[in-house]
Amino acid sequence: MQQSDWAGVFPAITTPFHADLTVDHDALATQVRWLIDSGCVGIVALGSLGESATLTTDEKVEILHTIRKALPGRVPVIAGIAGLSTTECVTLARRAADVGCDAVMALPAYVYKGDWRETRAHYSAVIEATPLSVMLYNNPIAYGTDVTPDQLAELAAAHANLHAVKESSGDVRRVTAVRERLGGRLAIFAGMDDMILESIPMGAVGWIAGLVNAFPVESVQLFELGKAGRFEEAMVLYDWFLPLLRLDTVPKFVQLIKLVQQEVGCGTATVRPPRLELHGEELAAMRALITRSIAARPVAAAV
Repeated sequence: MQQSDWAGVFPAITTPFHADLTVDHDALATQVRWLIDSGCVGIVALGSLGESATLTTDEKVEILHTIRKALPGRVPVIAGIAGLSTTECVTLARRAADVGCDAVMALPAYVYKGDWRETRAHYSAVIEATPLSVMLYNNPIAYGTDVTPDQLAELAAAHANLHAVKESSGDVRRVTAVRERLGGRLAIFAGMDDMILESIPMGAVGWIAGLVNAFPVESVQLFELGKAGRFEEAMVLYDWFLPLLRLDTVPKFVQLIKLVQQEVGCGTATVRPPRLELHGEELAAMRALITRSIAARPVAAAV
């Protein structure tokens, strides 16, 4: 996978579970094929939305194998690389390469929030673990570690296979700042659902999306309308989509997105503890929102 391949809508997929909380590999294969058939151009597995922290390393490798088998050579498969230790992450990156993944998405280490020297060492170890193309995931809101444009430039200068950044600071000005500092050296992806239309004019060439797991056609259309500069049409779709897209940016985003999947008939709401499924008034309110959104779903626009 080359830097030029980092463009378009890449779902950050959820991980489907059986009622006994084992991974549902049949549902996983069906899900990723549907997403690609709907116009998505790659699959990102084992990210935060995929409940990576609740999966064992062997489960992660089995998930990657299932996806690779379901999509033989069709599109890039990207493995999210996260763990408590750098050694754990390096091992997972190498096993992802062995499975046949095309790239990795490197996350900061869980729990410990290092200074830049430590953060740089962690990212460098993951990037150097394989010759695979790498996306760096910058999410200071969730992980407490912020890689600034200057620091990103330092990593890019040191590692030729660092090709992209998933920018999830929540500030669209960061997209502009990264492009200003690095030019076209890295492909910039919007990493939060409710910042995609703002990010495209600033230089984002791709979207690591969450609600795409339930609405892939609408997600691809929104992105393509934005890329084509058809913002009046895009805003009609965005205005409809925003109440759902904002579910990607709150603490219970996994439960919420899986609930949306269930309500539209493309998954279940089952999550692994410590997460629990929504209940009571919270569940009723979310179901009402989803029902309203489905009822108001706009007619697909040609792009």
